[in-house]
Amino acid sequence: MENKVVAPAENGLMKKIVSHAKEYGFVFPSSEIYDGLQAVYDYGQMGVELKNNIKTVWYKAMTQLNDNIVGIDAAIFMHPLTWKASGHIDGFSDPMIDNKDSKKRYRADVLVEERAAQMEAAGKKDEADALVKKLARLLEADDLKGVQDLITNEKITCPVSGTANWTEVRQFNLMFSTQVGSVAEDASTIYLRPETAQGIFVNFLNVQKTGRMKIPFGIAQIGKAFRNEIVARQFTFRMREFEQMEMQFFIRPGTEMEWYKKWKESRLNWHKAIGLPAEKLKFHDHEKLAHYANAAVDIEFEFPFGFKEMEGIHSRTDFDLGNHQELSKKKQQYFDNDIDEATGKPYGNYVPYVVETSVGADRCFLAVLCNAYTEEVTGEGENQKERVYLKLHPTLAPIKAAILPITKKDGLPEKAMEIYNELKYDIKVTYEDKDSIGKRYTRNDLIGTPFCIAVDHQTLEDNTVTIRHRDSMEQERVPISELRLKIRKETSWRTILEKV
Repeated sequence: MENKVVAPAENGLMKKIVSHAKEYGFVFPSSEIYDGLQAVYDYGQMGVELKNNIKTVWYKAMTQLNDNIVGIDAAIFMHPLTWKASGHIDGFSDPMIDNKDSKKRYRADVLVEERAAQMEAAGKKDEADALVKKLARLLEADDLKGVQDLITNEKITCPVSGTANWTEVRQFNLMFSTQVGSVAEDASTIYLRPETAQGIFVNFLNVQKTGRMKIPFGIAQIGKAFRNEIVARQFTFRMREFEQMEMQFFIRPGTEMEWYKKWKESRLNWHKAIGLPAEKLKFHDHEKLAHYANAAVDIEFEFPFGFKEMEGIHSRTDFDLGNHQELSKKKQQYFDNDIDEATGKPYGNYVPYVVETSVGADRCFLAVLCNAYTEEVTGEGENQKERVYLKLHPTLAPIKAAILPITKKDGLPEKAMEIYNELKYDIKVTYEDKDSIGKRYTRNDLIGTPFCIAVDHQTLEDNTVTIRHRDSMEQERVPISELRLKIRKETSWRTILEKV
């Protein structure tokens, strides 16, 4: 009989995933012994492996598959004028509103967007689209009174109190500030970076000159960023300390739309390659463009709480390099020797335009985890059982293979350890001999281990083992000598990269 995959009710699925993540070592609430810190999480022993694998395959896709993209690792602290030039000091804020009865704080735009989502779910797509467009116009005009009137007119209530007893809408700056300096009186205010992109922009010429880079070229970076979010919720989807995987692609002005389209498709392919299904991914064009963009689109994933942004692709024009050039008084220009067919002369000096791809590592982690969580019914009648496992892409799985002696005697543990010690230099493997083999299979299913290798008495006779496959639960007998090649082939980075 074919196994049946059971889809849990959406309102309960997220709770199951959060519980599973904690119970099996993927994500823990930060400082939990002190009752935690809201919207801050620690990655456990399994979570850090999964997240590192996601980051590695992103970095390899950027820097190994593209000979014109290189990486950097810029500092978190930057000169304060960086954030003046980028527009963050003057304009990095969200519209905030409080409910006087529940004392809960919300992003005003999110409240309206959630109402629009409810309309669309009720079959009122045209009304929902009109509401979103009206919100975009009000935000573009910085009309906070208009946003508040929109909330009032739509009779939007607080999810906690159920009342519409709102405060005025006001702007809330999202940057964390701190002091640098050994003497308090002499200390200067600096900021924890709210994005990783500026570290790339201020190093544009350093990388271009030392790497002899020729436009078009890109600079990729993975790093922490910090935002004092008004509403930080939905597990690792929105956090105050998070990690970004960003690439800034420097191009000749006038070619931005061509590259924007190319990176838009390339990035969607990457998400499919890591195992996210096409039907759970979609593009969402921005109604309201950021101050630096002339085109912007999000790649959204269907989380248990709906389609939400996971990655942004933006055409940033020359906003960043142009502003840094103006404020620092240092030229951020590139001399292009290529011949302009229109004039017959070299393009000469110009400030490059930029197409950005920016994906949240934590959001990507959550998407992979949500997509992998599987409840399945096996057997029939009285033999029917429910099975839970993580259907992770083998390359992303925290542990690639578990070495399991079926008993703790007769030399089986020693033989199993021999196999473990042979494989551990090339493959992330684990050894386990506690409990029955069935329970050990189940534990490895729950953390997404794609292969379990059972060492039995026949192993001692002919040097073969049984490989049990996580998804199908099928078993096959293979020689120990073939294990490394077989597992490495199934879990190679190539299995993802060749699909990007």
